[in-house]
Amino acid sequence: MIGPQKQGAPRDAAPRDARAVVCTSAASGASGKGAEAMESAGGVVFRDKKAEALADLDGRIGLLEAFPFGLQHVLAMFVANLAPIAIIVAAAGLSEDMRAVLIQNAMLIAGIGTFIQLYPLWRVGSGLSIVMGISFTFVTVACTVAATQGYGALIGAVIVGGVLEGVLGLFAQYWRRIITPIVAAVVVTAIGFSLLGVGAASFGGGTDAPDFGSPVNLALGTISLVACLVFQGLAKGSTKQLSVLFGLVVGYVVAIPLGKVDFSGFAGMQLVSLPALMPVMPEFNPSAILSITLLFLVSATETVGDCSALTAVALRRSPTDKELSGAVAADGLVSTLSGCFGCSPVTSFSQNVGLVAMTGVVNRRAIATGAAVLVLAGFVPAVSLVFASLPEAVLGGCTVMMFGNIIVSGFQMIANAGFSQRNITIAALSLAVGIGFTQMGDIFTVLPELLQSVFADNCVAVTFVVAIAASLLLPKDAQVEGPLVTHNEGSARRPARRFTMCPARCPARCPRRSRAIRRRIWPARRRSGARATARKRSALRRRSGRPQSNRSTNVCLKRRPWGPPFP
Repeated sequence: MIGPQKQGAPRDAAPRDARAVVCTSAASGASGKGAEAMESAGGVVFRDKKAEALADLDGRIGLLEAFPFGLQHVLAMFVANLAPIAIIVAAAGLSEDMRAVLIQNAMLIAGIGTFIQLYPLWRVGSGLSIVMGISFTFVTVACTVAATQGYGALIGAVIVGGVLEGVLGLFAQYWRRIITPIVAAVVVTAIGFSLLGVGAASFGGGTDAPDFGSPVNLALGTISLVACLVFQGLAKGSTKQLSVLFGLVVGYVVAIPLGKVDFSGFAGMQLVSLPALMPVMPEFNPSAILSITLLFLVSATETVGDCSALTAVALRRSPTDKELSGAVAADGLVSTLSGCFGCSPVTSFSQNVGLVAMTGVVNRRAIATGAAVLVLAGFVPAVSLVFASLPEAVLGGCTVMMFGNIIVSGFQMIANAGFSQRNITIAALSLAVGIGFTQMGDIFTVLPELLQSVFADNCVAVTFVVAIAASLLLPKDAQVEGPLVTHNEGSARRPARRFTMCPARCPARCPRRSRAIRRRIWPARRRSGARATARKRSALRRRSGRPQSNRSTNVCLKRRPWGPPFP
């Protein structure tokens, strides 16, 4: 008989919303009384109802209370959202006026995409706390296409490729089975490792900064990081989740007297500016479409990994088919909308997944306030200029630990998938090839130039391809002995077959048991004993004058509608 679940239940069985526990330790509050503590499904302990709402996707929280938590998501991704557009525009040789228009449109598209992920439209959108932004994955190929074939050819390829990825996402239930838990785990781990270089570059002041690695930049990054850690250690209640915002504000204030904040963009600023639809007319070039479409498959892989990471660290479960399908569909169709506004494709931002892992805040209303700020920045240039003036070193100081959290989340997902020999082989092979080979990009020179642009600098794509191939080709009955192997797939002894006993422990011919279970499970001695017991009871019935039982009636001998049951 199956009883209630115990406290040692697996993590996947944990509820999605927060659960209340009673804390009576002296650290629970200054008054020494027992305080109500809330523990989210991700394991972060909170101590008030506001924190409980922040740990729930649909928790009820006021907009003013939710605004700071959404604002720190915007600050975490703002610079990364603008950088791809600036790089591609420079490669295409567009004017400064066109650059300003495209940056403004990028803010609007990021806000719209985030809203669609939070609150799906039909089957487009995951319903998870995913923040969208302009993707770095397409920068290398986009620069090549824009420089050789024109910016219009790039926009046409983005529109077509986004539609193809959107259709692929709508049919995710047919291909999701190949993305096993171990494949998703290694992809999340690869995403974390790929972001470490981004965080280190920001910490030093930016990749192309003339003073990269200067003492001032390193000091700003260190101050922001220390402020973030101190605030997280000293703050109490739900304010603890604002540590990243606090670190960014402290770093920004310190950077002003050091001359690291550029206010030149505010000169000649317009108060309100409407986004421009179709600022560049699209051109449909087959070779450009093929190049960009291949990268859309890589973007879909990153979206799958981000969904898996988010649900694992914040909700302690795997993404559902509906969530995964909606996320990939939104990734593609919003990219098509982005092309209509003259921008490059969008994707889910892994740094915001790291922020969720660090703070435990997954409330959709809180993230929606950040999406509203992005939409507002698309209409009010002053908002985008304030965020754009944030120094790279300040941002890098707060993102280093966020990216490390993604790697730890990937390790936890690998552990949850199980340390079987097959899983160990898939994880070791895919991470070694994916991360190791991309460190030496020249190893891909034997491939065509198109495939080199896809795999040479993208460890997530290489890791995904190797993990999928290993998962499909490796046998599931591998046997090995080792200190990390908890079980071997296909070699473990099959558990004993269970069957439900009749509450009254009826004899074998009771219709509550199937004949197959009687033949396979019950030994002959038990069956003969049951028949002997039935014969004895039949004799007792004959002596007592009660009606005889007929086998064809299939009525339980101990569940007669009249009289007490027989002993």
